[in-house]
Amino acid sequence: MNTLDELARVLEARKQADPADSYVASLYAKGLDAILKKIGEEATETVMAAKDGDSGKIVHETADLWFHTLVLLAHEGLGPQDVLAELERRFGLSGLEEKARRGR
Repeated sequence: MNTLDELARVLEARKQADPADSYVASLYAKGLDAILKKIGEEATETVMAAKDGDSGKIVHETADLWFHTLVLLAHEGLGPQDVLAELERRFGLSGLEEKARRGR
């Protein structure tokens, strides 16, 4: 099992955990807005790390951003395989072509 799949399994299990005992369970208990706020914070920290040019910080903050995005996916009944399937669907399309197909 790869890291994303294993993490998705753990995040799903945390839905049953006591929020007092699990950070992820506490996010689930607070609801979607709390999860989205955390993603926003982590995205900002990732941008700041990139602006600083510190590769270690970039990796650390990107890991935090990915983690909290995976929490969102699990909250919504989705997982990393859903995102990977979408990326695979787009593979081989130019970015301009893909955007045109979406009508944006």
